[in-house]
Amino acid sequence: MTVRSRFAPDRQLSARMGLTLFLLGLLYVAFVAVLIVLLKSWALVVVIAAGLLAAQYWFSDRIALFAMRGRIVTPEEEPHLHGVIDRLCTTADMAKPQVALSSLDLPNAFATGRNADHAVVCVTTGLLRRLEPDELEGVLAHELSHVAHRDVAVITIASFLGVIAGLMVRFAFYSQLFGGRGRRDQNTAALLLAVMAVSALVYALSFLLIRALSRYRELAADRAAALLTGRPSSLASALTKLTGDIARIPTQDLRTAQAFNAFFFTPALGPRAAVANLFSTHPALERRLDQLAKISTELGRPV
Repeated sequence: MTVRSRFAPDRQLSARMGLTLFLLGLLYVAFVAVLIVLLKSWALVVVIAAGLLAAQYWFSDRIALFAMRGRIVTPEEEPHLHGVIDRLCTTADMAKPQVALSSLDLPNAFATGRNADHAVVCVTTGLLRRLEPDELEGVLAHELSHVAHRDVAVITIASFLGVIAGLMVRFAFYSQLFGGRGRRDQNTAALLLAVMAVSALVYALSFLLIRALSRYRELAADRAAALLTGRPSSLASALTKLTGDIARIPTQDLRTAQAFNAFFFTPALGPRAAVANLFSTHPALERRLDQLAKISTELGRPV
């Protein structure tokens, strides 16, 4: 079912998502073909791959909420949060997703779910505690843009290949680590090394493709949110505030959250993290603020 909303269609985002999925699809076919040749069991490879894809697609929202200590909340439990999302969904003319609250003090928000009918927008208690109402509205509009443009589902599916490749690397590593020493075992070790090498290459390529897409989708969501609310400066204020606050979050909480950086409003990176742009899930803060400043000029608003 096509989801329509007042979030303007982003053809560049759609084109990049389509190209990324196409390239990942080619990589996936090649990866499965090589595994079939190496393992000599196409049935085993296909069953494992299909099972993991289905699990990731159908249960990604539950996994994310569990990992981030989030739970679905009712309007009675969080009337202010539901009120902001209700207003934004009415303005955007889109269906309201489920609303969840995470008990983490890490100030962040994310959207998850396989499609608009099963979407969840989750915010942390740390975010609610730190943001002003107009800043919170900007962040939630950003997350709703992800839902409206269906890029949450695309990222979930796109990351599947990396999950498969990563699991294969671990499987091959531990199989070799605890294997025997005989001639037959030497042949098995060589096979496992080949599987590990192919899996590592596939993981690296999918890693780079997904991060390139993730950076662009964050810029697209910033723009969509700024245009929907008409207040780019509020979103810029939230970005600046949260980026500074995340640097002061305890390392243990950051480690818990970093696996979900691709889904977050702003990445959970510690003060010593020196992540090159090529490997980052999000654009640099300066680039996001520059874009919002340009939108403010387009709208005739003060920066």
